[in-house]
Amino acid sequence: MKTSDFYYDLPQELIAQDPLEDRSSSRLLVLDRKTGETEHRVFRDITEYLRPGDCLVVNNTKVIPARLMGVKEDTGAGIEVLLLTRKADNVWETLVKPGKKARPGARIVFGEGLLKGEVLEVVEEGNRLIRFEYDGIFEEILDRLGQMPLPPYITHQLKDKNRYQTVYAEHDGSAAAPTAGLHFTPELLKEIEEKGVKLAHVTLHVGLGTFRPVKVEDVTQHHMHSEFYVVEEEQAKLINDTKAAGGRVICVGTTSCRTLESATGEDGILRAGSGWTDIFIYPGYRFKMMDALITNFHLPESTLLMLVSAFADKETIMKAYEEAVKERYRFFSFGDAMFIK
Repeated sequence: MKTSDFYYDLPQELIAQDPLEDRSSSRLLVLDRKTGETEHRVFRDITEYLRPGDCLVVNNTKVIPARLMGVKEDTGAGIEVLLLTRKADNVWETLVKPGKKARPGARIVFGEGLLKGEVLEVVEEGNRLIRFEYDGIFEEILDRLGQMPLPPYITHQLKDKNRYQTVYAEHDGSAAAPTAGLHFTPELLKEIEEKGVKLAHVTLHVGLGTFRPVKVEDVTQHHMHSEFYVVEEEQAKLINDTKAAGGRVICVGTTSCRTLESATGEDGILRAGSGWTDIFIYPGYRFKMMDALITNFHLPESTLLMLVSAFADKETIMKAYEEAVKERYRFFSFGDAMFIK
């Protein structure tokens, strides 16, 4: 299976640059994965496709304003630091641009000294370990100085930080939003629950590996980055009980899907717990827990497009994507959605 098998042509102007005023007014392409039939709806119509007894599984991770603009202490040269993973209390693995200015021992100043950092070492893929120094609470300083780490294909400035955050975001830790969840409003979630659909929360902190291109032609040779997940005991019970009672487990986004598929055993039982997952789902994978998926439109040749192609058959997905391009759907993080049933 080749990476190029997952290529499709996308006009630049279909890449959504800004979120819609009303989250739930995005378009929704409904795909029946067995027949290949499609319907064109509005996202808030999702309620018509959910049934009492179903369980909607959302990822309640929260994006941190992880992009910091600083200067080198000795030269004043500009430097950009992106927080990836907290390694210890004040030590983070980061992505630094330009890297050549961030050799071990280099000191960086942010916000006129409100925050300082020292490069400790260079690690895998050129990332830097940085130890931060500050007075007060790190999260509060980050909230003041940091910017949302928007994907590279979004060139517009985000006016409101909360628009790159789901309405149910709770646990700090992501470098990117679980974007399928951006379409939900509190009102829509209330309507869904009133219909008799259960809502389950899992956590997967999305890393920048999400945006890393697949650089090998043989799909099976691609190495996924690890991401941290948590499944609470009561949430696992809720999801397992849904399955046992014949309800559908519907994942909101590929991150919820990867969490469930990582934590579900071959016996089809979801285990509570936490850990790191580097699960790579591509055609040929047999799903153990997920019955339906709400997702955005993904980049050509990406691991996320491979995941949805594993769920709905590659030809069916590529045909649906062609249709979405023809119908001028909005693509990627701030774009429209798909419901694959």
